[in-house]
Amino acid sequence: METRRFALLALLAVVVFFGYQTWEKDQLNVAEQGPPPAAASATSVPVPEAAAPAGSGTSAGSASPGEMNPAAAAAPQPARQAGGVVQVQTGTLTVDIGLTGGGLRRVVLDKYAYTKKDPQRKLALLTDRNASNKLPYFIFQTGIAGVRQPLTDDTTRYTAPRSAYVMQAGSDTLDVPLSYVDARSGYTVHLNYRFERGSYVVHLSREVTNSGSAPLAAAPYARWVRNTVQAGMPQKFVRTYFGMGIYQQEGDSYKFKKHDLEDFSKDPFTDHQKGGWMAMLQQYFLAAMIPPANDEVTYTGRPAGDGRYYTQMLGQTISVAPGTTQRFETRLYIGPKIQGKLDSIAPGLALTEDYGLFTPIAKPLFWILSKLEQLTGNWGWSIVLLTLGIRGLFFKLSEKQYRSMAKMRKFGPRIKELRERHAGDREGLNKAMMDLYKKEKFNPLSGCWPVFLQFPVFIALYYVLIESVELRQASFVLWLQDLSAPDPFYILPIIYGISMWFQMRFSGQTATMEPTQQKLMNIMPIGLAVFFSMFPSGLVLYYVVSNLFTIVQQYVIVRRLDREGLGHR
Repeated sequence: METRRFALLALLAVVVFFGYQTWEKDQLNVAEQGPPPAAASATSVPVPEAAAPAGSGTSAGSASPGEMNPAAAAAPQPARQAGGVVQVQTGTLTVDIGLTGGGLRRVVLDKYAYTKKDPQRKLALLTDRNASNKLPYFIFQTGIAGVRQPLTDDTTRYTAPRSAYVMQAGSDTLDVPLSYVDARSGYTVHLNYRFERGSYVVHLSREVTNSGSAPLAAAPYARWVRNTVQAGMPQKFVRTYFGMGIYQQEGDSYKFKKHDLEDFSKDPFTDHQKGGWMAMLQQYFLAAMIPPANDEVTYTGRPAGDGRYYTQMLGQTISVAPGTTQRFETRLYIGPKIQGKLDSIAPGLALTEDYGLFTPIAKPLFWILSKLEQLTGNWGWSIVLLTLGIRGLFFKLSEKQYRSMAKMRKFGPRIKELRERHAGDREGLNKAMMDLYKKEKFNPLSGCWPVFLQFPVFIALYYVLIESVELRQASFVLWLQDLSAPDPFYILPIIYGISMWFQMRFSGQTATMEPTQQKLMNIMPIGLAVFFSMFPSGLVLYYVVSNLFTIVQQYVIVRRLDREGLGHR
């Protein structure tokens, strides 16, 4: 009975964990659709002020770097003018750059379909085609902060040589220049977006040329502005991290930290450091701002109003002397969390491949899966081979489990006799049972070790399937065309329930149970089959293969126990 209690507690832990996942607040399951509203207004975000450099001759009555201009925060800025974009196609990204503000209004990932059923429709990770926050809203803004007023902001009107750019065959890079001239104040700002073939990295340079007679204080800023609706079709009953991630300096080292966007309303975020990066994170994808490693920057996170939030990176203030030009560099990464690639873009960026507490197990599991996928050419068969490998590693432990079950069956009549003799005396029954275990030299809890040791593997594989973009929409066979989504026809959960029931009957697990426990164990396969119908089909595939392997394994071990006199009676 102690063995059953332990097993039921382990099962309860699984149910509680995934029940928590299920009842977490789901993201609104509404597809991004329709053309941009004719009069969609931009979110008003306060413009940062640059600090006046020492000896610049500029008025010193300004905010320190990273602080918001109080006047700008109190008075909303004019709405961004609709229309006016430069369209860019690289074969990897399709981008709309707004001539008003010079930011990224829309970025489509050309190699990732929005849904499996509609492969021609690609996922827009950044988009401004939403005025009501029922659909995703996510844009990039950039500008040059000044002391009393910004040199450029999200209302600045840029000009561009062309309205469309396409990556040409034989070219590895594509430059998209934008310009703004302020004749009254005597300065020019040049923006240049450089795209690379096959890359999700965007190089952004901003040049400030001072044509005036006095020094000019300038500090570059970049920001993500978004609401809390994720891009892409959200998965039912799956809760993944959504929010801001930062590679934050602590002394001489850096640590990856996460912040929920909603927390900025109560606890605004500010951090001044050297280098690092700041990113918006969601399932499978991220958008990161990466300054030069030695640049002093101020990171902030604030509410932007209208149910939206922004994260901002403000660079160090530079005094631009008359007749000189100052250049500022920032890199952007807008794309998938491709494992093994992100750390080459920026130190620590691979930490966004976040499997939580089970990362030490999940990372090796994914590595093994990826190697098997290279061998088989299919992620489903990789899961099958991984399952067989794991079950093979636990073969000896499973043998101990079945030996424990066999001894429980062998001494079943004596256990039943003890229960009858000590009816109503729980303390006396427990003592008698312990004496029996000690005399016959077996431990009923030893049969639970395989279940206990496989539990972390179960959770780690779950995170691999819901967090690894490589398995997103990965097909297997026949009806299983997306291993990261539940089985659409519930075939795998049904097979799982049947195999579990057959496995229990074959092993005789219920032979020594009380009638109430037997009834519970008999309905457990049905309950778990229903529960597993909500899980990614790749995870259910793992357990179906595991159960089928276990049945064969039981047959082999039970035959061996029969020869030792411990088999079925």
